Amino acid sequence: MCGALRASDAGKQAVLMGWVNRRRDLGNLIFIDIRDRTGLTQVVFNKERNPGLHQKAGELRNEYVIAAIGAVKLREPNTINKNIGTGEVELIAEELRILNEAKQPQFLPGDTVLPNEELRLKYRYIDLRRDAMQYNIELRHKVAIAIRDYLSSQGFFEIETPFMTRSTPEGARDYLVPSRVQPGCFYALPQSPQLFKQILMISGFDKYFQIVRCFRDEDFRADRQAEFTQIDLEMSYPQPERVWEVVEGFLTAAFKAGGYQIKTPFLRMSYDEAMRLYGSDKPDMRVPPMTDVREAFTAENLATLGVNPNLPVMTIRIPKVGELSRKERDDIKPLFVSKGRAKLFEDFKRLEKSFPEAAAKIREKTGAQADDLILVVAGDGKPGEHKSAGGVKPEVKQHDHAVYTSAGLLRVALAQKYAAKHGAFVRGDFRFLWVTDFPMFEWDDEGKRWAAAHHPFTSPHDRDMEKLESDPFAVRALAYDVVLNGTELGSGSIRIHRQDIQRKIFHALGLTEEEARARFGFFLEALEYGTPPHGGIALGLDRIVMILAGADSLREVIPFPKTARAVDLMVDAPTPVSEAQLKELGIQVRRPKD
Repeated sequence: MCGALRASDAGKQAVLMGWVNRRRDLGNLIFIDIRDRTGLTQVVFNKERNPGLHQKAGELRNEYVIAAIGAVKLREPNTINKNIGTGEVELIAEELRILNEAKQPQFLPGDTVLPNEELRLKYRYIDLRRDAMQYNIELRHKVAIAIRDYLSSQGFFEIETPFMTRSTPEGARDYLVPSRVQPGCFYALPQSPQLFKQILMISGFDKYFQIVRCFRDEDFRADRQAEFTQIDLEMSYPQPERVWEVVEGFLTAAFKAGGYQIKTPFLRMSYDEAMRLYGSDKPDMRVPPMTDVREAFTAENLATLGVNPNLPVMTIRIPKVGELSRKERDDIKPLFVSKGRAKLFEDFKRLEKSFPEAAAKIREKTGAQADDLILVVAGDGKPGEHKSAGGVKPEVKQHDHAVYTSAGLLRVALAQKYAAKHGAFVRGDFRFLWVTDFPMFEWDDEGKRWAAAHHPFTSPHDRDMEKLESDPFAVRALAYDVVLNGTELGSGSIRIHRQDIQRKIFHALGLTEEEARARFGFFLEALEYGTPPHGGIALGLDRIVMILAGADSLREVIPFPKTARAVDLMVDAPTPVSEAQLKELGIQVRRPKD
């Protein structure tokens, strides 16, 4: 391989095959750097030694595919290249074969300045030749192998589940596949193998896993693709702690493959606690948590500030930011997005002048230092507007959550703006967390009904079962997420294994018996045949590799990704199909009007 030769190989004959990475013509000497995925080696063509070979080397251009044959020689001490592994040697060419020529690419793999992403994706085969992309794809391979080896050692079977299944719309939209032999009927590409892996538990395969492609027709983001790969697993008879132990085991193996040691067991935190401390169910713990400082203010203080005394008053602290100018404080205001009746106090010094005793208590309670940035987010509204009423109506807790969430979003924005400058985000500082006890339901304002916060096959807490009809908002799910530095790596739960409980959940979600049967009849029937308790999780492989690679986008660790417009620029997909194909499928396309 082109990156394999070392000083110990001096005097040996070698055959190197790869791409011309660089060509330097110094008259009597031509130097070619030949490259493959392992690295590069310098090849020397000497005119005095072999004029014909030297002339042939003069024809070479960037990205030609060649084979170079010759003797390995130590470089002169003053020509050693310490930046590459092969820098102590060079190949003195005795034979050259041009295996294929190449057009001048739109950009070169060795370019230090990258072209725009659309050009990179259009010519992805050139882009993938770059060192960074070669590293990322190799890293992805190593991580996947490490996970497979670990789960296999724990007695898990890797079992494939279908890519063409029935549509059971839940959450994101399905990609539909028309059936030619069943006119008017459609398969759906799986958003996850959820029901199949539960059926595998019913089938007696008590430990299943799969590194599987899944598909969701949803809007794209930097951390989201229509096609994605997840590490999917399911176990029979587990407590949540056993699932967590398995996940921590394969993540330890995966991160070791990426060059990092991580600490286990991970911290654990309930959903309610995560919302109170971080305003998020996927908290980044590299920045201090928020603090509720409502008690620091008197009732008169809160009335003067126009703050609702029944709602939280949250303090955000970002260490070591220093004093901000008036303009910098003004620049903070657009970062604040109120998710309800919440208001921002961005000028803590002004608060300190008006309410010195309250400010002193805030500094004491938060442990703030003189150079820390402090902001306050509070509930906006009149006293008594948002009374606690036992959580019967969804609106009650939503007002508290509006303050938590608004403050949490601002905390993340400020951390990205300021904390990174002061060493808060160090590569390799991995803060893992299990977030547990999620709400079973969330209120759908548009549909005016309850929706599954996780998915409808998640088991509620036994102690909350009696609240399914009387107080759905108070029902906790046996659901859990594994979170890393503000990114959700995966979600899982203990599943419902009894048909009577599954029916109750469908009823709580507003599904009639007929609707439940139409969507999930095959699964409800399977539950009647002796279903063991079971649970599992699915983690995003793409996200794990993205974090390990230090990349900013999933597209940097997926070989052939889509753009933000869900387009594959390299193959020009999606595209219209012929009228003959549509006719055979019994499909008529109506173009949307401009």
